[in-house]
Amino acid sequence: VQLQASGGGLVQPGGSLRLSCAASGFTLDDYAIGWFHQAPGKEHEGVSCINNSGGTTYWTDSVKGRFTISRDKAKNTVYLQMNSLAPEDTAIYYCAARRTYCSSYKSRYDYWGQGTQVTVSS
Repeated sequence: VQLQASGGGLVQPGGSLRLSCAASGFTLDDYAIGWFHQAPGKEHEGVSCINNSGGTTYWTDSVKGRFTISRDKAKNTVYLQMNSLAPEDTAIYYCAARRTYCSSYKSRYDYWGQGTQVTVSS
């Protein structure tokens, strides 16, 4: 089982990025994929999740309306489209997998990707 996160980078405020989380060794029909971020000096925080049925949730109020989670089952990949990025979105973004249902508790996830750095700065 492996998760490969990618798509991070340096972007100006107001810009957009699309993060990808490519899964291997399991199918998205059985697993939920969550996105977490960790800002410097802070704990991991749950951002969004898509469950095994394609249902979505956004845990962080500040991203609602700006971030969109989606998946491509044919590619076994989950995406996080991030628009109107702000400096406070700067963090390392991780994707994680657990069976079936989403959870905002990082300890409930079984598998983690390596993280991708998002930096929002002018």
